[in-house]
Amino acid sequence: MNSQDIAQLLFPDINESADDIFKKYPKRMLKDGQMVTRFAPSPTGLVHIGNFFQAFISYNIAKNTNGVLFLRIEDTDRKREKVEAKKVLYDVLRRFDVKFDEYQTLDGKDVGNYGPYVQSQRENIYKVFAKKLVAEGKAFPCFCKKTEGKEDVLKLREQKFVQDDEREYDSCRELSYEEIKAHIDNGDSFAIRLKTKNQGNERIVFNDLLKGDIEAKANAKDFIILKTDGTPPYPFAHAIDDTLMGTNIVVRGEEYIASTPAHIELFEALGFKPIQYCHNPLIYKLNEQGNRRKISKRYDPESNMMFFPENGYPNEAVFEYLLNMINSGFEIWRKNNPTTSWQEFKFKPSDITAVAPIFDLVKLNDISKNVISLISGEKLYENWLDWAEEYDGELAKILKSDKDKFVKVCAMDRDGRPKPRKDIYNYKMMKEKFHYFFARPQNYQLDAGDESKAKEFIEEYLRSFKMPASNEEWFEDVKSISASLGYATDNKAYKEHPEDYKGNVAKACQFVRLAITGEKDSPTLFTIIEILGEEETKARLEQFIKKM
Repeated sequence: MNSQDIAQLLFPDINESADDIFKKYPKRMLKDGQMVTRFAPSPTGLVHIGNFFQAFISYNIAKNTNGVLFLRIEDTDRKREKVEAKKVLYDVLRRFDVKFDEYQTLDGKDVGNYGPYVQSQRENIYKVFAKKLVAEGKAFPCFCKKTEGKEDVLKLREQKFVQDDEREYDSCRELSYEEIKAHIDNGDSFAIRLKTKNQGNERIVFNDLLKGDIEAKANAKDFIILKTDGTPPYPFAHAIDDTLMGTNIVVRGEEYIASTPAHIELFEALGFKPIQYCHNPLIYKLNEQGNRRKISKRYDPESNMMFFPENGYPNEAVFEYLLNMINSGFEIWRKNNPTTSWQEFKFKPSDITAVAPIFDLVKLNDISKNVISLISGEKLYENWLDWAEEYDGELAKILKSDKDKFVKVCAMDRDGRPKPRKDIYNYKMMKEKFHYFFARPQNYQLDAGDESKAKEFIEEYLRSFKMPASNEEWFEDVKSISASLGYATDNKAYKEHPEDYKGNVAKACQFVRLAITGEKDSPTLFTIIEILGEEETKARLEQFIKKM
């Protein structure tokens, strides 16, 4: 009996041919330079920043070439799959407004002509191509028992496949038709393995769009292409799906470089044209000793993409930070284009850094400060309220109860300023940042020894207080009281003879700021007084005097 008979014995219910499948997936009609790429996550839990990093690269490659970006759910690893993970994935993509040209909706509707876009719904396709490889003598059934004692034989073999440099032919590769039939008649389960054509000493060269030509040892292992449950491991599903779906560039982590020779042999065995790879570097963090380690979902909350919306980072800040990690040229571009949308920044796969980026929360915060500084007061209020409605219901009620007030709060030192304030980097911190608008201060950051002077000044300030019409008028009032109480109104004179004065006008302004906000630093104090109103301002001055 020949290989075709073995293929029919193994797959009696598979009647379609590879040609039949290809007729369902016509070649994409693309213009020169258009790239077709995808985000192909496995629904196994949280959305890791490393996976989103790849998705963001793919998104930009498609956008920059007027190409196609599709979403494919790779859910064939049933042991690791989690029921709610797909909902988590779709929620993250929605929050970050990542739009795909082709995908499957959460309720199972395919959008696009190359579906199904979920691998578990494509198992018949994989069996068609597995049958083809068996019929051509390029693959064979493996009946090795899944467990042997306490060891998982298949798992050990796959580990050896990655770790061992020697040729490894599986013992089942030479089974006769009669031996195979006996196993089938006995009800034995089987996996399908690729029958490698290599001897173990061949070398190959493949091109990576980021790293250039890479020389490696050719695959010499009979590795599994279809598991005993009929599902494909990543290499087989990737080769088939990306070929049928017309993918012409695959963005994936550099950990796949080691297994690329096996993928190349699989493409050749299937008769498929190789696909361009872009192996991006992994994201690292520095530990307390300054040593690098991969960012970890176990130790690093920011490895979870939900960390950013939960803490109120604007999407634009996250995107700009990712672009900084993807291409160091973005930072220079941003300086030269301070108000231009990040979407106008263009890069090619070859522009992606080959050096593993280090996740730096301080850097993210700096970028986010700049992004938020450019948001108008009205829009910042809306963003803050949106965040609060999901994560802080009590705050949301307060914000909605006095919209005009909190729009003014958000606009302080921002709207119309050539150099807007840059002290806010996420929406979560804003309640604490503006705590004095929610309640009167209970503690004051007074310098030691200033209590009596502060009390004296605020008593006089309260005695003559009237609502100022402008910041200039407010400052003149403070300056006048300062002079009457022995504070220097000429800073040069104060520097030359500080012993002659109780302090300078800056110190006097600090006393007023402390009495009203409890802090030494704040946005323009006139604006704060204007928002609080005359009655509340006087009440705070009175409270300060009593506490002193």
